[in-house]
Amino acid sequence: MSILPLPFSEVKKTLENATTITILSHLNPDADTLGTALGIYALLSKEKHLKVEVVNASPELPIHLDFLPHFKKIKQQMDYKESVIISCDCGSIDRLGFDLRGREIINIDHHHSNTRYGSLNAILPEYASASQVAFALFKELYPINEDAATCFYSALLSDTRYFTTTSVNEEVFHVARLLVKAGANPNDIAYHFTQRRPLSSFRILEKALASLTLVQDAKVATLRVTQDDIRATGASMPDLDGIVDYASSLVTVEVAVFVMELGDGIRVSLRSKKVDVSKVALAFGGGGHKVAAGFTLLQCGLQESIDTILSKIQELGLLNGK
Repeated sequence: MSILPLPFSEVKKTLENATTITILSHLNPDADTLGTALGIYALLSKEKHLKVEVVNASPELPIHLDFLPHFKKIKQQMDYKESVIISCDCGSIDRLGFDLRGREIINIDHHHSNTRYGSLNAILPEYASASQVAFALFKELYPINEDAATCFYSALLSDTRYFTTTSVNEEVFHVARLLVKAGANPNDIAYHFTQRRPLSSFRILEKALASLTLVQDAKVATLRVTQDDIRATGASMPDLDGIVDYASSLVTVEVAVFVMELGDGIRVSLRSKKVDVSKVALAFGGGGHKVAAGFTLLQCGLQESIDTILSKIQELGLLNGK
């Protein structure tokens, strides 16, 4: 593989000159953003000249990720006013949930839609997870300890859907091997991802699957959940993660659309087997990857949202090979 276009020396200098570091993960966090953040925390918290905090602005965190080293260190507020910011797996600065104007930011991500809002940008869209980018960057600066390896491997496992996405290649397995060698335990990590689902996640999945609709010659599948569904099942945001994948797994489906009625608007998750659904997300101010993207619609009902998205899919010609 060619030399990675990562700002190794610039990041090293920034960290050497810093006294306080704030590591941020995006709102409604998944395993990649949290695993990347906690992996970096596991490395930087060992540095005696640094004070390091790890922060997420969301009121709820995915409870099944509480096995990750330093999970309990995650705070909801930033206490360091002039710290260097390290953002993890976040394509746009607004998804971090804080006012970061004037702050020095190291932006670590793998979304091709990333707006490059950092003072330093470590962005590799061809990589399978933000943790893979973080590993490539930080292994050149620090020895990767067991805690960091566990966090980075967990993030990689999750964002590749257990090594099944189109982003998986020889390099991904090479990185996974190095992380296992550094102390990550694949069996233990897999257990926490596959054997700790709350009952509420099954109840909200049942509601979503009951709404399954196939349109455009069964090439597009839509799923929906209402606020009433969420309240009735006791579901939280982490319980909604992965539901869209059930629709995209259908043999005829090329694009899956999952709309969720939340207090702050209609949240939309898109999946595809091959077509570029990030084009749809970008059209509505969102972002993501070619086969996995998302965005939020404000002041819009569920059916209106679905109709708007279906029209945009047709307008962009996604089902015609575009």
